[in-house]
Amino acid sequence: MWRSLFSSLLLFGMSLYWTPVWAQISTTEAVNLSGMQRMLSQRIAKSYLMIGSEVRAEQANQQLDQSLARFESNLLALDDYASSPPIEQQLQRVTLLWQEYRSLVLQRPERESAVRVLSLSDQLLAECETLVAQIERSGAGRTAQLVNRSGRQRMLSQRIAKLYLALSWKLPQQELQTQFGQAVSEFSQALDELQAAPENNAAIDAALTKASAQWAFSQSGFRLSEDGRYVPTLISITCETLLEQMEGLTRAYTELLL
Repeated sequence: MWRSLFSSLLLFGMSLYWTPVWAQISTTEAVNLSGMQRMLSQRIAKSYLMIGSEVRAEQANQQLDQSLARFESNLLALDDYASSPPIEQQLQRVTLLWQEYRSLVLQRPERESAVRVLSLSDQLLAECETLVAQIERSGAGRTAQLVNRSGRQRMLSQRIAKLYLALSWKLPQQELQTQFGQAVSEFSQALDELQAAPENNAAIDAALTKASAQWAFSQSGFRLSEDGRYVPTLISITCETLLEQMEGLTRAYTELLL
C-alpha cells in the first residue's frame, strides 16, 4: 500500500489548486496562498492518518503527494512575494518547521508516530496563521479579509477531518475531543459571518447556500461519534466536498478585486 513520496516534490502541476508560481502575485493573492498553507498543514496530517488507519488509503496517498508538492510551490511563490523583513522572517520560521514536518510525514505512517505528526501539524498551522496575519496587515483591504476568512474555512474542513480520524483511530492524545468541538464551532460561526457579508454577489450567495447544506449533512455524521460510532470514510468524503466548496468561494472573493 505504502510507496515512497519523495517524487511528490516534482509534481507541482498535479494539485487541484494549481496556480503558476512564476506569476507576480498581489497582496490579496498572497493572503490566499499563505491561507492555503494553513489548510495544507492539516490536510497532510489528515492524509497521513487515513493511510495509517487504512481509510481510503489509495486516495489519501494521492492527496498527500499533491499536498506536499503544493506546499512547496506555495513557499516559492511567497518567498518571491515577501514584501517586508517581518514577512521574510516569518516565512523562514514556516520553512524551518516545514522541513521537519515533511521529513516525518514522508516516512511510513505508523500509529506510534501519528501523535508527533498531529503536534507538528498544529505548530505549522500556528506559524502559517501568523504569516497570513502579517501579509493581511501589510496593505490588504476588506475583500482580502473575506479571502482570509473563507480561506480559513478550507483549513477547518481539513482540521475537522484530521481530528475526527485521530479520534476514530483512538490516538493517545489529550484534548482531541475538545479541539474537534472547537473546530466545528469555528466553522459554523465563520460560515454565518460569510453569509452576512454585504460584499457577496449572487454567485457567492448561491455557493454559500450549497456549502451550508453540505455542512449540515456533515454535522449529522459528527453526532454519531457522540455514541462511540465513527464513520471516518463518510467524514473524509464530506469534508473533501466542503474543501472544494470553500476553495471555490475563496477564489470568488479573490476575484472581487480583479
